[in-house]
Amino acid sequence: MAFVNTTAALLVCLGVAGCTTARPAATTNPAEARRAIVQVLTTQTAAWNRGDIPGFMQGYWQSDSLVFIGRKGPTYGWQATLANYQKSYPDAAAMGQLDFSGLRVSLLTSGAAQVVGRWHLARPTAGDLQGYFLLVLRQIDGKWVVVADHTNSE
Repeated sequence: MAFVNTTAALLVCLGVAGCTTARPAATTNPAEARRAIVQVLTTQTAAWNRGDIPGFMQGYWQSDSLVFIGRKGPTYGWQATLANYQKSYPDAAAMGQLDFSGLRVSLLTSGAAQVVGRWHLARPTAGDLQGYFLLVLRQIDGKWVVVADHTNSE
């Protein structure tokens, strides 16, 4: 039984730690961490609103372990997530103008956080889209990045 408990504990630790060898350089100041996380989202919004999906994706962890969960289920990996965005939003009219609101940033540890919020795409010709999201961010190599994104639409 001890083997099972030890194995389960190891698997939980590995799952929480992620599949990276990079050590997070954790921010010790919670207010600073929150500002940095909101800045990631602000930078993503600006990139999206200028039609720059690769720039928007800079806020995501560039790893095969990134997970994005949307209406079609999970997508794993940065490149696959980028490809999905490019397929779903082929031009500026489809992309529209992105706005995040109701952001609730919660630090989980000094190097991990979650953000809950609402997103809205104003698309005059294609019709507006909106919904909610839950992001998990980690500070990796001194930079906050989204490691998991669960987004839904209404």
